[in-house]
Amino acid sequence: MADNGDDDAQYRIKGGDYVVLKRGDIFKAVQIQPKKKVIFEKQWFFLDNAVDHLYSTTFEIVSGGVLQPKKLKDAESSTDTKEAGTDNRNIVDDGKSQKLTRDDIETLKEQGLKGQEIIQQLIDNSSTFKDKTEYAQDKYIKKKKKKYENTVTILKPSCRILAMMYHGREPGKICHLRYDTLAQMLTLANIHAGSKVLVFETCAGLVLGAVMERMGGYGSVIQMYPGGGPVRAGVESFGFPAHFHDMLHEFPICHVNALLAGTLDTTAKEPSADSKQSNVAEEKEKQNQPEAEQQGSPEEQNMETNSGADDLEKEQKEKRKEAKAQEKKVKLEEKRKKLAAAAALLEGRNADGLVIASRFHPCPVLMGLLKFLAPSRPFVVYSQYKEPLIECYTKLKEQGGTISLRLTDTWLRHYQVLPNRTHPLLLMSGGGGYVLSGTTVAMDRSKSAGSQRAEEPAPKRLKLTDTEG
Repeated sequence: MADNGDDDAQYRIKGGDYVVLKRGDIFKAVQIQPKKKVIFEKQWFFLDNAVDHLYSTTFEIVSGGVLQPKKLKDAESSTDTKEAGTDNRNIVDDGKSQKLTRDDIETLKEQGLKGQEIIQQLIDNSSTFKDKTEYAQDKYIKKKKKKYENTVTILKPSCRILAMMYHGREPGKICHLRYDTLAQMLTLANIHAGSKVLVFETCAGLVLGAVMERMGGYGSVIQMYPGGGPVRAGVESFGFPAHFHDMLHEFPICHVNALLAGTLDTTAKEPSADSKQSNVAEEKEKQNQPEAEQQGSPEEQNMETNSGADDLEKEQKEKRKEAKAQEKKVKLEEKRKKLAAAAALLEGRNADGLVIASRFHPCPVLMGLLKFLAPSRPFVVYSQYKEPLIECYTKLKEQGGTISLRLTDTWLRHYQVLPNRTHPLLLMSGGGGYVLSGTTVAMDRSKSAGSQRAEEPAPKRLKLTDTEG
C-alpha cells in the first residue's frame, strides 16, 4: 500500500506548477515561480508561501504581498448580527447613511486592519444597516467582501475551470465556446483513453487540452493547425505531465490534400549536387597551389599580422552563422520528423473521432478531414453561428457516408438556491453556440451507383399522334 504522504503529494501545490487563482467568479491561470510578483484583481502578491499547501486552500494577502492560509474562525464572523428590519421601504439611498469616508477606510487599511474588520467597521458606522431585511444585510456583506477582503483561492487546473476562465475574461479567444457546450462536444465525440482523435481548433488550445485531459495520456491526438505553427497556450495552462505530450502530434491543414492524393513528401532532403561539386573543386585548387603562393611574401605576412584582429572577428561571425544554420537545420529536421510521424498515423484513415471548433468556415475542413475517419466513428463541429453548420448539414446529406446528423444549440441558466429566495439569476449567457454531430458509415460507391441505375424505371416513349398537314 502507498503512503498517505505519497497520496497527498498530487493534491499539494509544488513549485513550477500551473495553477488557477480564484476570487469570487473571476479566475486567472498562472505558473508558480519563485519571487515572481503576480497581479490579480488590482492586488499584487507572491506565490512562494503557497507551495506545499493543499489545492483549493484560501489564502489571505498580508502586507508585503505575502500569502497566509486563512483561518476558519475568521469566516462569517460579521454575519452574527441578529437585528433586521421587516422591509426596505423607508430606506433612502442618499449616500449619507455611511459615516466612514474613503480617507477613513484608507487609514484603517494603513493601521493593518483585515478585510473582515473593515467590513465590521462599515456595518457599525452605517445608520441604515439595522433597518434592512435579513436578505438585504447578507447582500450588503457579500458586496463589501468582494471589495475589501484580500483573499485568493488557489485551484488545480481542470477543463471546466479553464473553460469558465476563458469564457468569463476573453470569450472571443475561444470563439465564445461555453463550458456546457464543450462538455457536450467531448461526450458526442466519444473521447476516451486509447483512441485516435483528430482536432482542428482555433480556441487558444482549450479544446485540445480538454481532449487530452479526457484521454488521460493514453492514445494519440493529432492537432490539425492552420498557419505556420500550432497554438497551445491553453494546453500549457492545464499543466499536464511530460508523458501527456508524447501522445500529441501535429499536422498542417494545408498538406491534407497532398496526403490524400499520395503526393506528400516527408523524406529528408539532401544538399544539392552542385554545391557538393563546388566544394570539391575549391579543395582541389587549394591542394594544387604551390607552397610559396600559399605562404606569401614577407610584406604580405606583415599585413596579415596587422589584420589578425579583423580575421578573428570574421571567424567569430562565420562561427555564429554556422551555429545558426546548424540550429535551423536541427529545427527543420525535427519538424520533418513530426510531420512524417503525423502523416503515418493519418495514412491508415482509421481515426476514432473528429472535433472541429474554429473561427474558419467549417465546411471544407469537415469534408477533407472526414476521409481520415474509420466507419462508425463520431464527429463533432462547433460554430458560434448556425448558418455555416446548416451548409455542412446539407452537403453531408447530399454526399452520403454519414448518419444520425443532428444540429443543436445549447441553453444554460444559473439558479440562485438560498433559503426562501430561490430564483434564476438575472444576468446569464445569451447563447452557447451550435453543434453539428453525426456518425460515419462505410459506403460502396460502385454498388450504390449500380443499384440506383437498376431501380430507375425505363424512360417512357412519347406517343406521337398523326396530324394531317
